[in-house]
Amino acid sequence: MARLLRAATWGLFPWRGYCSQKAKGELCRDFVEALKAVVGGSHVSTATVVREQHGRDESVHRCEPPDAVVWPQNVEQVSRLAALCYRQGVPIIPFGTGTGLEGGVCAVQGGVCINLTHMDRILELNLEDFSVVVEPGVTRKALNLHLRDSGLWFPVDPGADASLCGMAATGASGTNAVRYGTMRDNVLNLEVVLPDGRLLHTAGQGRHFRKSAAGYNLTGLFVGSEGTLGLITATTLRLHPVPEAIVAATCAFPSVQAAVDSTVHILQAAVPVARIEFLDEVMMDACNRYSKLNCSVAPTLFLEFHGSQQALEEQLQRTEEIVQQNGASDFSWAKAAEERSQLWTARHNAWYAALAMRPGCKGYSTDVCVPISRLPEILVQTKEDLNASGLTGSIVGHVGDGNFHCILLVNPDDAEELGRVKAFAEQLGRRALALHGTCTGEHGIGLGKRQLLREEVGAVGVETMQQLKAVLDPQGLMNPGKVL
Repeated sequence: MARLLRAATWGLFPWRGYCSQKAKGELCRDFVEALKAVVGGSHVSTATVVREQHGRDESVHRCEPPDAVVWPQNVEQVSRLAALCYRQGVPIIPFGTGTGLEGGVCAVQGGVCINLTHMDRILELNLEDFSVVVEPGVTRKALNLHLRDSGLWFPVDPGADASLCGMAATGASGTNAVRYGTMRDNVLNLEVVLPDGRLLHTAGQGRHFRKSAAGYNLTGLFVGSEGTLGLITATTLRLHPVPEAIVAATCAFPSVQAAVDSTVHILQAAVPVARIEFLDEVMMDACNRYSKLNCSVAPTLFLEFHGSQQALEEQLQRTEEIVQQNGASDFSWAKAAEERSQLWTARHNAWYAALAMRPGCKGYSTDVCVPISRLPEILVQTKEDLNASGLTGSIVGHVGDGNFHCILLVNPDDAEELGRVKAFAEQLGRRALALHGTCTGEHGIGLGKRQLLREEVGAVGVETMQQLKAVLDPQGLMNPGKVL
């Protein structure tokens, strides 16, 4: 009878087996020993400080530590760990570099955090096919360093030096998306350990084709699944040729409207811009201070162009004409690699520049994305709302694809201020939905946008996602509390 009851309630109560009599934060000794038997005693930790390091990311969400952290060395160990947790009903939380912004690593039901950073091999490089296979411990910077003499690079660049498999799990994007696409466009295949320990190759083992009409798009299902369907243990990525020449530029504008209008006009003119980033005057002031820039404190565009020397001259001329028509000033080009590096390092450090405006506070980043035609409307309105809100914040965004962020600074111990920040973010999310956009362009749903997801995809959309989740993870053990 006990066995029947346990089987009937397994999916309803995820805390079973070894841990059925323990509170969150306490794993049974036998279970911990079983983890050690899989990966070795030195690769398992239940220390409080280690668990707390793995229970938070860069977001404002409070720390929710797992009950244990394990560091597998290979996919076979990941499979055995998943099977062990599955048999005992223990939640599993995948962990990469911890650079997420939506609380995706918070262990809201405790469980075992599987840190995949020790799996850091580049498994296969196919130069003629423009593809590479990497394990989850490989970051985007490490990959591009490995590729430096190959004539190829991987352009998806979210700013942080994130794990490439983690970027696949969150559907990451970044500054180059307007030219090269997001992770959804650049992942060709995934190796995934399913919750019960089985191994899945989403496009077939070893395959790295550019297109296929064979069956369901399983790769697309797992890209952006935020660790809720399985553990990504390898990803096959599309590589791109390094451009012959690169030029960056900055230009300041008299208003937010003028800067965003220029973005739309550049895209409508079919200028093949590689990056086009917007920073409002608050963010520019913060970047000047933090990154030692000397730019005008005004709404500003950072741009970059890739191509042949001749093509770049045409792109630069057309872009300069467009921005000048919209009142741009302080227009400057950066052709030297050192100058470009300084510019984009400052842009990538915008998050930390914003945090420096109010030391001791946390950052809360919104992440809406709208059709390009609606971008001027929503950005101008958002700037007005931010000025009227009394909150400390700035706006920065990948405006070339309609995606922007409000970085709001908040004292997480001030419940009233935190409530106002969340209300502002929800209002902005709903405004984006009303303009036929999305509540998240690249950060994911995580803990904080689950209601907005329901409003975005509707009841049938959520039910369909829940059904897919139930088939792949019937016990609800994979990263519980996220997305749905």
